[in-house]
Amino acid sequence: MAWTLFRKNIEWNNDNAKDVMVYKYPFKDNGRELNNKSTLTVRESQVAIFVHKGKIADVFEPGLYELGTQIFPILSKLVAWKYAFQTPITVDIYFVNTKQFTNIKWGTQNPIIMRDPEFGNIRVRGYGAFAFKVDDAGTFLKELFGTNSTYETDDIKDWTKTMLISALSDALGESKLSALDLAGNTLELNEIVKESISSKFKEIGLKLTNLFIENMSVPQEIEKALDEKSKLTILSGSTDTMMKVAAAEAMKTAAANEGAGGAFMGAGVGMGAGVGMGAIMAEAMKASPNSQTASTQNTQNSNSKVCPKCGESIAESAKFCPSCGEKMPVNKFCSNCGQKVDASAKFCPSCGNKL
Repeated sequence: MAWTLFRKNIEWNNDNAKDVMVYKYPFKDNGRELNNKSTLTVRESQVAIFVHKGKIADVFEPGLYELGTQIFPILSKLVAWKYAFQTPITVDIYFVNTKQFTNIKWGTQNPIIMRDPEFGNIRVRGYGAFAFKVDDAGTFLKELFGTNSTYETDDIKDWTKTMLISALSDALGESKLSALDLAGNTLELNEIVKESISSKFKEIGLKLTNLFIENMSVPQEIEKALDEKSKLTILSGSTDTMMKVAAAEAMKTAAANEGAGGAFMGAGVGMGAGVGMGAIMAEAMKASPNSQTASTQNTQNSNSKVCPKCGESIAESAKFCPSCGEKMPVNKFCSNCGQKVDASAKFCPSCGNKL
C-alpha cells in the first residue's frame, strides 16, 4: 500500500551543502505521494521543481506554498486527474541551489598557442578563477542533472573549464596582443571571454557571473628575451646620460675628498677651483666618441714626424723618409726649458729663449 504524506512541510536545509547544486527530496520508504495537507517551503537562493512521470509540472521560487491549493490544480490539469484531492499523486521534488558558486579554479593544462607580432608563434599558459550560478532551473534539469538524486559542482567543473579555456584561446587569437601586453590587458580579456561564453552557459541553464585571469605566462626562453629587450630599450640612446651621471658623481667625490680640496686651496684657487672643476666636467659631459678618437690620434702623432718633402708621417727616430728617401732634419731642444723645437727655429716657442 502506498504511503500518503501528511507531514506539515517539505523543505531542504542546505546550510552544510555549499557545493551541492541539486538535491532530490527523499520521501519515506521510497514513497513519492503528496496529499492536499502538505506544505512546501523554498528558501532564498533555492527553487523547487515538481516532476511527474518525467515531465516538469511546475517550478517554485522562494516562498511558502499550500500544496492543496497551489500544486494540485496544476497536476490535475497536467495528468487529467479525476479524483480531486481524495487520492494521493506520485511526484519527484528537486531543490536546485541558485546561489553563486565562487572561486572555481581554472588553469591551462596544455599551453595555448598564440601568434606574437614580434616573437612569432609562442605558447602561453594561464590560470585564475571563475564563478557561476543556475539561471534557469528547468533547462538545467533537462540538459544536465536529469533524474540524479544529487548533483554537485565537481560534476560540472571540468566541462565548464573546457568551455572557458576554449573561449580564452579564441580571445587571445582575435586580440592580436603581444606577449608584452598580456599582463596589462587581463581585464579586457575577462570581458571578451565572458561575452563569448555566456551563450554556451545559457544553453545549459547556467550563467557565468565572474571571471578572473590571475596570470598569463610565456615560456622561460621568451621571458629571457623580453628581459633582454627591455634592458636594451632602457640603455639605448642613454650613453650620453650615463656619462653625465658619471661626471656628476666624480664631482661629488672630488668635493668630498679633503686632499683634493686642500690642493686646490693651497694653490690659491679658492672659489675659482669650483668654477674650473665645473667647466672641466661640462667639457667631459660634452665629450663624444669622436673626441676620444681624436685624442688617440694626437697621442699617436706625438710619437711621429712629417717628411718635409713628401708629407709622409714617419717615426720620430727615423733619419730618412721611407717613402722618398729625404734626409730628416735633426730635432733640437731649448737649452733653457728643454722643449723640443724645429731645426729651423731661432727662438723657443715655449720660453722665448734664443736658440
